[in-house]
Amino acid sequence: MTEKIEKLKQVLSEAETVVIGAGSGLSTSAGFTYSGERFEKYFSDFAVKYGFHDMYSGGFTPFESLEEHWAYWSRYIMINRYMDPPKPVYKDLFSLVKDKDYFVITTNVDHCFQKAGFDKNRLFYTQGDYGLFQCSEPCHEETYDNEKQIRAMWEFRDEMKVPTELVPRCPVCGKPMSMNLRADHTFVTDKDWHKASKQYEKFLQTRNIINNPDASVGVCCSHKVVAVGFNTLCYDAKRRGIKPSARIKNGEQEGDGKVLFFELGVGGNTPRIIKYPFWQMTEKNPNAGYACINFEEAAVPPKIEKRSICINDDIGEVLKKMV
Repeated sequence: MTEKIEKLKQVLSEAETVVIGAGSGLSTSAGFTYSGERFEKYFSDFAVKYGFHDMYSGGFTPFESLEEHWAYWSRYIMINRYMDPPKPVYKDLFSLVKDKDYFVITTNVDHCFQKAGFDKNRLFYTQGDYGLFQCSEPCHEETYDNEKQIRAMWEFRDEMKVPTELVPRCPVCGKPMSMNLRADHTFVTDKDWHKASKQYEKFLQTRNIINNPDASVGVCCSHKVVAVGFNTLCYDAKRRGIKPSARIKNGEQEGDGKVLFFELGVGGNTPRIIKYPFWQMTEKNPNAGYACINFEEAAVPPKIEKRSICINDDIGEVLKKMV
């Protein structure tokens, strides 16, 4: 295990570009557990009444009223979004990549990356954010910051209901608000979501990780992009002394550019968002490597096995040894 960690540390130090893909296992390692002692501390009353034994199951429970629904969800959001994670896992990760040309794509919705110092222009939260409300219908494609309302509900955390006047309602149609989480077809992708999606795509294009033969000038990380044939590099990267990744020929990368796809805590629930694309991009780019840290779930397909490092261990413990 120590040998693998040292190898990963070396590969990370040599990489010009790091694409981080993060799943729930990363936040679990940081102490955001959804069952056990932490669940009992905040939700024992709901567990007695409804019989569920973890926060995730509670999220699908049909509560008796909106007042009770938001009593549950306000606690849930407060401890998983507005409280800091118990362990410094995200800060350790940031210390490893802060001087790199990085981008993060994550299915996590707890805002831990930004709290640890990651640049919001280099983050794509694909599945929403605990810190946002949306219309439950939805009647329009906008989201709303909820911190003030959640903190007001938190004042009634010793009760299993919040006052009726604190139940959030859509300012447009008056229907109940819901969380901005990708659970079904009602999930709202607002302008910020689309902006982040385009920034991620542009990041991959301007580092020549994916092919974009029509690219000339675009926007990357809020900076103008200069293009030379297939080789594009944002001015921010130039300023920081980062070399462009390799050129692309027939849709594949060639040259000296080194890219690391760094997957952390991604399980089998949503592999099409991070895991499968990371495998595919690694396979198509000979100068790319793939690393995965995931407790008892790290795996890699045979085609990229020689360019991969898989560590089946606690993410936080591994990162601590790398810092």
